[in-house]
Amino acid sequence: MPDVITYEQPLNERIRTFLRLEFLLARVDFAMQHDDEMSHREAIDAMLSMLQVFERGDMKSEVTKEVERLITNLSALENSPGVDKETLDALLAELDQTLDALQIRKTSIGQVLKENEFLYSIRQRSSIAGGTCDFDLPAYHYWLQHSSVEQRQQQLNYWLEQFVAVRGAINISLQLIRGSAGFSGAQAEKGFYQRSLDSNLPTQLIRVRIPSSTPYYPEISGGKHRFTVRFMTFDINQRPQQINDDADFQLSCCTM
Repeated sequence: MPDVITYEQPLNERIRTFLRLEFLLARVDFAMQHDDEMSHREAIDAMLSMLQVFERGDMKSEVTKEVERLITNLSALENSPGVDKETLDALLAELDQTLDALQIRKTSIGQVLKENEFLYSIRQRSSIAGGTCDFDLPAYHYWLQHSSVEQRQQQLNYWLEQFVAVRGAINISLQLIRGSAGFSGAQAEKGFYQRSLDSNLPTQLIRVRIPSSTPYYPEISGGKHRFTVRFMTFDINQRPQQINDDADFQLSCCTM
């Protein structure tokens, strides 16, 4: 068990989507560390969920805009006193490479998966509870049972390669945003904390860190102008209630 638990709340739709894709990519990575049938089902389910995210809008454009925004913000620091120019140049070079990888790709993200009839049949059944079981999709059952572990892993890696460019962009974007502000101490009086935000310096992400031994958790909500943190008791059998005691915690408002 970790010593602390970090909770995050995105304050705009772009970062909200990035965090969801980061979560889905982590699911794929974990599933592909194993070679059993259920793990490979989990990898495909997570990749198909990623496709759903990409189909909701022009994600390639959104990811590109975020990388370009970070390049602009970091470039503005080049002549600032106290800036480690070598580190800054390395970050800008990595961002430029990430941007090039996104722009080189002419097709939409995940297009190969969208056009695959085998995956399309799985997607159609996935909306039904238990709809991808063996009798519903005998071709899926055949692939899982007939193909060797190496063949399945090779195919999964090929599909996952379609997300390499966007994965790199999301990883470096979230890394820079999370690292843009350190944690500082704060206190929630009777379990409630509220803070105004500078609309001229848009906050991307709120991060709250508490010891893992703490018997409560934060519910974070916010928008462009302010955010709140409520600390709630945890009981798996009852509705959560806001605590009545003051709660000390660590807070980071990421503004890059």
